[in-house]
Amino acid sequence: MREIIGRMTLLKGDARDIIPELAGEAILIDPMHPERKKSALVKQDLRQVREIVGSDDDAADLVRLAIKHARKRVVLKWPAKAAPIEGVKKCSHQIIGKTTRYDVFMIS
Repeated sequence: MREIIGRMTLLKGDARDIIPELAGEAILIDPMHPERKKSALVKQDLRQVREIVGSDDDAADLVRLAIKHARKRVVLKWPAKAAPIEGVKKCSHQIIGKTTRYDVFMIS
């Protein structure tokens, strides 16, 4: 575990500025999930996060930017039943769980 942590670097800033500079091997995008259509409320702590950061209106731009600059793959964490993000190319494959899916975009 220490070996892995020793290789990690925490960067603070706008991902739109950082991603082009890094050109990472793999990039994980975890935007705020879209509004739910169900009547049940999301957990209180997650509702508070949404109140602070708002919606993620630039998620499509961020995914496209990551696809442009990643060396091997981009992974988008997204609700399992949500529609794909509009304006983003079709993913190479998906890893689907009960509530979350990971859309994987392989870079050729």
